[in-house]
Amino acid sequence: MSAAATASMPIIDIDSHFTEPPDLWTSRAPARFKETAPRLVDDPETEGGQHWIVGDDVQLSPPGLCVIRPDNSKAYGIFTLTNMDEMTPAAVDVEARLRTLDEQGIAMQVVYPNVLGFAGATIMKIEDPELRLFCTTAYNDAAGELQQAGRGRLFSQALLPFWDIELAAKELERAHDKLGMTGFNMLDNPEEWGLPPLHDPYWDPIWSRAQERGMPCNFHIGSGGVDIGAVWPGVRPDHYLAALASTFFLHNGRTICNLIFSGLLDRFPEQKFVSVESGIGWIPFMLQASEYQMDESMPHGGGMQLRPTEYFRRQIYASFWFEKQSTAHSILEVGEDNVMFQTDFPHPTCLYGNIREHVDEALADLPEKAQRKVLYENAARVYQLSLPD
Repeated sequence: MSAAATASMPIIDIDSHFTEPPDLWTSRAPARFKETAPRLVDDPETEGGQHWIVGDDVQLSPPGLCVIRPDNSKAYGIFTLTNMDEMTPAAVDVEARLRTLDEQGIAMQVVYPNVLGFAGATIMKIEDPELRLFCTTAYNDAAGELQQAGRGRLFSQALLPFWDIELAAKELERAHDKLGMTGFNMLDNPEEWGLPPLHDPYWDPIWSRAQERGMPCNFHIGSGGVDIGAVWPGVRPDHYLAALASTFFLHNGRTICNLIFSGLLDRFPEQKFVSVESGIGWIPFMLQASEYQMDESMPHGGGMQLRPTEYFRRQIYASFWFEKQSTAHSILEVGEDNVMFQTDFPHPTCLYGNIREHVDEALADLPEKAQRKVLYENAARVYQLSLPD
C-alpha cells in the first residue's frame, strides 16, 4: 500500500490536552470557595514562573504542561514552559486550537485535563471534600463549554469524583446527558486511596451507567499519579522525564492484564476501555504472555469466558504516536480494530509538526482499509463521533 493513500484521510487525535485558563475555577466558585478555589500564582522558586495552588497554599501543578511556544517552536528537555505567556495560544484558546488543528492536518481531537491530574488523583491533595467536588464539577462544566465552542472538533473527557461512588455515578450521568461528553477518565489504582480495586462490585454503578451510554473509560498514563516509584531515586534530573514516560507506558500493561483476568469484562461485555498514551509495540508481547500464562496456570480456563486476546479485541483499545518502525506489524498483531492515533499535544514529547509525514511512514505497509480504521474510523466508533463535513 502506498503511503500517499493516507493523504486524503481525516485524522482523529485521541489524546491531546487543553491548558485550563487562569479563571476556570475562580470564575465559577461560589462565595465560600472564592479564596480557596484553584488559582494560578507566581512561583517564587522559578524566575518568571507560575504554578497552580488550591486551598490555603496547596500546590497542584505547573501552569499547563505545555512545550509549544507562541512562535510554534517546540521546547525540548523540559517538563513544561513555566509561564502561560510563554505558551502557544492554542494551549488555552479554542479558536487558536482549531487553527492549529488545520495547520497540523487534524480533523478532531479528544481532550484531557492537566491541573487536576489525568483522572483526578492529584485532586486528593484537597482535604475538603466539598471543595474537591466543586473542582471536579467546575472542570467538567468548563470542558463541556470548550466542547461546544469547538464546533464538533474538540471532545472533552469527564473527570469523576471517584472518592464517592454515588457522586461519581451521578457526575458520569451529568457529563454525558447534560454536557454531551463522550467518555470519562479513571484512575488505575483506587486501592491507593482506600477504595476497592476496579473489578470489585463497588464500582458497578460506574460501569453499568457507562456501558448503557457507550462511554469509554480512559486510562491515561499517570492516571493514578506521577509519583508511583517508577524512577529510581537519584536518577539525574535531565534523565528523569525520559525514564518516567517510558515506564508509564508499561505501567498501563498492569491495568490491561488486570482488566482481562479480573472478571470485570465478563460482567460488562460491552464496556470499552482505552489505554491512552501508552503506545502499542509492547502489547503483542503482553497478550502472548497472557495467553501462555493462562494455559500454564489455568489449564481449565479458570471460568474465563474468552481468551486474553479475545477480551482485548472485544473491549480494549490503545493508541500510538511516536512509533514508526514495525508499526504496521504491531497494529495487525494488536488488531486493526483496536488501535487509534494520538499526538499528546502540547505536552512534552508530543508529536508536533510533520504529522502527516509521520503517519504516512508509520502506516505505509498497511492496507488502506486498516489505515482508515487507525486514523479515524476506530476513534469515531469508540468515542461516538461524527466527522465534520
